[in-house]
Amino acid sequence: MQATPFGAATLAAVLTAGLLAVAAPASAAVGTSWLSDTWANQTGTTNLGGVIKGAGADKADKDNPDDGNKKTGVALTGAGIGVALIDSGVSPVTGLSGAGKVINGPDLSFDSQATNLRYLDGYGHGTHMAGIIAGQDPMGTLGTRFSGVAPGASIINVKVASGDGASDVSQVIAGIDWVVAHRDDKGLNIRVLNLSYGTESTQSSALDPLAYAVEKAWDAGIVVVVAAGNDGFAANNLTMPAADPDVIAVGAADPKGTVDRADDVVADFSNRGNAARHPDLLAAGRSVVSLRSPGSYIDRTYPTARLTLTSDPAQRFARGSGTSQAAAVVSGSVALLLQQRPDLKPDQVKKLLMATADPIVNGDAYAAGAGQINVARAARAKTNNGYQQVNVAATGLGLLEAARGGTYVYDSVNGSALTGEVDIFGKVWNAPAWAAASAKQKSWNGGTWNGSAWTGSAFGTLVGGAKTWTPVVWSGRSWSGATWAGRSWSNATWSGRSWSSQTWTGRSWSGRSWSAAGWSGEPWQ
Repeated sequence: MQATPFGAATLAAVLTAGLLAVAAPASAAVGTSWLSDTWANQTGTTNLGGVIKGAGADKADKDNPDDGNKKTGVALTGAGIGVALIDSGVSPVTGLSGAGKVINGPDLSFDSQATNLRYLDGYGHGTHMAGIIAGQDPMGTLGTRFSGVAPGASIINVKVASGDGASDVSQVIAGIDWVVAHRDDKGLNIRVLNLSYGTESTQSSALDPLAYAVEKAWDAGIVVVVAAGNDGFAANNLTMPAADPDVIAVGAADPKGTVDRADDVVADFSNRGNAARHPDLLAAGRSVVSLRSPGSYIDRTYPTARLTLTSDPAQRFARGSGTSQAAAVVSGSVALLLQQRPDLKPDQVKKLLMATADPIVNGDAYAAGAGQINVARAARAKTNNGYQQVNVAATGLGLLEAARGGTYVYDSVNGSALTGEVDIFGKVWNAPAWAAASAKQKSWNGGTWNGSAWTGSAFGTLVGGAKTWTPVVWSGRSWSGATWAGRSWSNATWSGRSWSSQTWTGRSWSGRSWSAAGWSGEPWQ
């Protein structure tokens, strides 16, 4: 898809990455890689508690079926498992503000240069995903306590998208590489990587650098869960990196407003794929209720996604549709299995989930994959110790430009699109050199990646009570040749409960990447 010319949407081009003010360094183009395109037409309400019950996640027993012992009667929570969320940040709303719940990894987004925006979710996508995966209300919460699929797990927040969702594929790849390099850091134990993201890459997964990055994560023992895409049954492929055959590609099911799965169907926005590559699994993805980031771009733009005052007097929640939400359900489920059996390899986890899934009655053979995830059954099934996937390995030697798939960010001052074989700093992309370094888990050197200092090199002081990776002030120039220094950033502030500014207007895109179909009824990805 051609990049939208600068000036076609003046405000959008000026509001860099959504959170940035007039002199901000980048802005998104028309469309999105976070597969969240329209949030205006939610159909019904799918409460997360019903999703968890339908998947049997509330009945997944802690006992390891491989040891021959009887059930313990103790439910799995994902305790001790770190789930890396590469997304638009996480806001410390109730349900995600408990001690140790969210650990801030590096902020690699354009917002990272503003202390008032760093790590936080001005877009509203990441917070919604985090809530589904591992949200947990504190004891004593009035009314029904909100709980994610794996309430005992922790979220490692790796922010790559700004307040309007703007992010370049180079930022996502850098984030994946960081997760692999730091998976075993003290207190992290990253075993799952959630990517509710995808691009319309124009090259095969055997060449695509995004595919290569997730394969290296998979090889390092991290279960990578990726949204399949929200282009519907007409889409005969999956977005990248879900197109990579190693990872778990997740499509969306429509529960039709019931817990009983007898009436469930494949959501009409979920990518169908083809005989060679289609969704591996499905999970609920239609109008799923999770936590809002109050005042974020999505929250202000799609107010009808919120629940009614009668059902949600505190106005904490919003509905979102897409394979994004479905992927988050699966990521939380994987955390449960890894708590039960910490030695499971990624291939074994994928096999367990696919072998124990509930088939969709009369479902399309491609779009439905193996069926809907059944966590309770997977938790009772024995490990196939000899199972190993046999797929053509990615090389990572393809083009960065092809990986973008027509989704671009723009310099908000001069309108220059980030295209070609360079990253956000304008550094030349040397695919063979990066692939070799990534394979050895050495693409990061402290806070430097691809020859530029993107972030700090260690965890520093707590931010808002959360363990937090140190930032760095970007020096030098961006891809457009403009300097980072002296830019004016948004004056939006997080009050502790919501964003205080309405600076999230003017989002514009040139592609679809973040996997969400809608915040009021349509597919997000």
